[in-house]
Amino acid sequence: MSKLFKKPPKPKSSPDYLFIILIGILVIFGLVMLASASSDLAKEEFGSSYYYLKHQVIYGLSFGIIGFLITTFLYHQKLKKLALPLLILNIVALILVFTPLGISAKGASRWLQIGGFSFQPGELLKISFIIYIASWICGSKKRGESVTEGFIPLIVIIGIIGLLLMMQPATTIAIIIIGSSLAVYFVSGAKFKYIIGIILLGLILLSTVIYFTPYRMERIKTYLHPKSDTLGDAYHLNQSQIAIGSGGVSGVGYGQSTTKLNYLPEPIGDSIFAVIAEELGFVGATSVLLIFFAIVYRGLAIAKKASDSFGKLITVGFITIIGAQAVINIGAISGILPLTGIPLPFISYGGTALATFMTMAGIITNVSKYRK
Repeated sequence: MSKLFKKPPKPKSSPDYLFIILIGILVIFGLVMLASASSDLAKEEFGSSYYYLKHQVIYGLSFGIIGFLITTFLYHQKLKKLALPLLILNIVALILVFTPLGISAKGASRWLQIGGFSFQPGELLKISFIIYIASWICGSKKRGESVTEGFIPLIVIIGIIGLLLMMQPATTIAIIIIGSSLAVYFVSGAKFKYIIGIILLGLILLSTVIYFTPYRMERIKTYLHPKSDTLGDAYHLNQSQIAIGSGGVSGVGYGQSTTKLNYLPEPIGDSIFAVIAEELGFVGATSVLLIFFAIVYRGLAIAKKASDSFGKLITVGFITIIGAQAVINIGAISGILPLTGIPLPFISYGGTALATFMTMAGIITNVSKYRK
């Protein structure tokens, strides 16, 4: 515990300002687009066009700024000491969503309410699990080579986390978290055959779960045959594609979307990219993609120049989560991937998600202060 409060070494360089600027642009852009995407819906449901925007600022942006500032100035090596306690608390929170403290919505139990405050433990797991995996790998050089010390323990912990998330159900979050942990494991120098083995095992288990779960199977069928039931299971996908196509090159204009209220499901959540494409067109949608690409590129550059293995691994893990979630969201809404309920990082409505991603950005920024 004394090491936790030990004075950290002096930073070797200034933080990566370009990375900070890119994150700031995306956060501000997200609030601007949320104001447009949620205005009609908020007016209809709560009588105020700015209800969702205010909620995002109060519970997402404010906690996100706090998380970003704390982790920017907290020496990232100190997170090693917090890795196990944070993961244990997060697992307890994942279990509590199935108790009276949990909140169920749309057939999912992903939220936990304590007093008047509610949050998603699955979102926080993106931070705690990556920190734990990176700390665990750095604990022994044999973790990437040994079956008994590395491969089997990793499968066990991934299995426990995956099971808890699938029970909620939060399939896509499970895929993203497990995938990012494998990226961390691979970068650490793990044998390639171990990575392939875990991926194959995961695909077999995931395929089995999808086959025996009707609603998941319907999503795959909808993806393969999007025009088979345009008013039923394929309605969401088709309306998203109509919105994206309606934007053309320059869009219909900010705030002028005609699909966000009466036609497009989840316009403030996982469908917000469709609203962006409709209102700002190909130019706006492409700009969002380029910003995400730049963030991932800068993040990987920070990881490459990190002064220590732990900093390198957590940066790779967080950047993988940000990049993978952006690709999955945009790919799903565009019809390139099967439809999921995953939000677009930094942009979609959701206080826990925004605070989580901004905290990740803070940790990466701290790693950049100690780069070679």
